[in-house]
Amino acid sequence: MKPEQAAETLITGIQRIILGKREFLELLTAAILSKGHILIEDNPGLGKTTVAKTVAKLIAGQDGNPLLFKRIQFTPDLLPYDITGVDVFDPESRSFRFIPGPILANIVLADEINRTTPKVQSALLEVMAERQVTIGAATHYPPLPFFVIATQNPIESEGTFPLPAAQLDRFMMRLSLGYPDREAELSILEENPSETPLNELEPVLTIEDFLAAQAAAAGIFCHPSLKEAIADIVRDTRTHRGFLLGASPRAAIQLLGAVKALALVRGRDYVIDEDLTVLAAPVLAHRLKLRDPRSQGEKLIREICLARIDRIKTV
Repeated sequence: MKPEQAAETLITGIQRIILGKREFLELLTAAILSKGHILIEDNPGLGKTTVAKTVAKLIAGQDGNPLLFKRIQFTPDLLPYDITGVDVFDPESRSFRFIPGPILANIVLADEINRTTPKVQSALLEVMAERQVTIGAATHYPPLPFFVIATQNPIESEGTFPLPAAQLDRFMMRLSLGYPDREAELSILEENPSETPLNELEPVLTIEDFLAAQAAAAGIFCHPSLKEAIADIVRDTRTHRGFLLGASPRAAIQLLGAVKALALVRGRDYVIDEDLTVLAAPVLAHRLKLRDPRSQGEKLIREICLARIDRIKTV
């Protein structure tokens, strides 16, 4: 299967459950193919958890079964070792034995990630950035592929702990599902896709096709002028008067990876300026701190992005 066909197959499979959200699914697939983690922030009941469950069912592992999927329901009483795993003493062998935590899976759903304490949130930092977990003197690795899909509810602040900047910087994109249109909502009423259709889903991609698509996404051509635009956009966020905190070099690397993957998803072997305008806000907005909380970070980023692209076109 060609890499672009693999991407389209994955999107088509997700669309059986998540109705009427083509652009969202393209961005989600681009993040997955560029080995990024995704933060889905939206109101309750829109299918954030269902998205992660659907993706997990559509990709087959080496044994033909779906990839290893784990869900972590974040609560205030959660402890770091509940996520990473722990060494326990085995009296028979008189040695410590490691019991892996749910983070050591292919696809991890971090549900309502802002409802646990910063101490627990920080337990995700190492594995999300370096794809490893260190317990005592031993290092443990999650299986490949590995990515985290986290959800949070933005309308409630009681009993929540805002994610620190270091944690937000580990997420490649922050996405929002939004409400379905009328036609999609009627289809949801006719056949609740999160129930029987989700349970009946079968894998549509082999692990080989998925990994090949990830490799192909990394090899998509990006013109040097667009790479310069990415670097300038990120640097502009550090000097723009609307931001207190600008984007990191990690943000620039992930923006480049994301635009390459989106080009693949849309059937091209090269990046165009539209890819950059579509992805600049989803990749950068959650990493920045606004000087005025009433400002719209996404709008400011779009203005910066369009200004840089216009400079390319006038050269």
